[in-house]
Amino acid sequence: MDAATGGRRERRKAQTRAEIRAAAQRLFAERSFDAVTIADVAATADVAVQTVFNHFDSKEALFFDGRTPWVEGVAAAVTARPQGTGPLAALRSYLESDLHQLLEQEAQPEHRSYLQALACSASLQERERTLVEQAGGRVAAALATALSATEQPDGASVDLLSRLAADLFLVAGRVLVLANRRQVLGTERGAAAHGPEHATTAATLAMLEDGVRRLARQLDVRID
Repeated sequence: MDAATGGRRERRKAQTRAEIRAAAQRLFAERSFDAVTIADVAATADVAVQTVFNHFDSKEALFFDGRTPWVEGVAAAVTARPQGTGPLAALRSYLESDLHQLLEQEAQPEHRSYLQALACSASLQERERTLVEQAGGRVAAALATALSATEQPDGASVDLLSRLAADLFLVAGRVLVLANRRQVLGTERGAAAHGPEHATTAATLAMLEDGVRRLARQLDVRID
């Protein structure tokens, strides 16, 4: 296969994937997540059911596709941080910016059906928890790699601190997001005034960064 043929094939695959995702998310918004089947998605996208599964392993994967850039983005922020920026500072900076953006986005009326679907579906809630866990694992690995790039007295302490930092930051972020969703869904129009989660995001992350730095000193881990 020459490069041109391979390129066309990849573009067709990407286009098919995008069309399937668009069809699915439109159906979810129109009918509700639980009322839509993979067969419905395939028919709307004019593809075979197996084609849907060739691109997505589940209906939950279809729902979240393209909506969770933070799963890879938060670890990438640590790995690709600017020179002179410590890994913990990069983690905090990314999450502060991302959370403010996400809280604003999910408060908009056009996202209400997305939030309602999440609130009504146990399988979607479980999938989102899994995505948070996956992001946490990636962040912990990125932090451990960054910290291990400098001489450290104890690799086990580096791994422990990395895991603790990743989970503390991501769990705190999830608490803020869920609080914001409850605020939004509790209003008639779906665009609530800013709740306390907006005002406390920066302070929460600053407190966590300070706490992780204290832990680092206790564990004798150099974090910058």
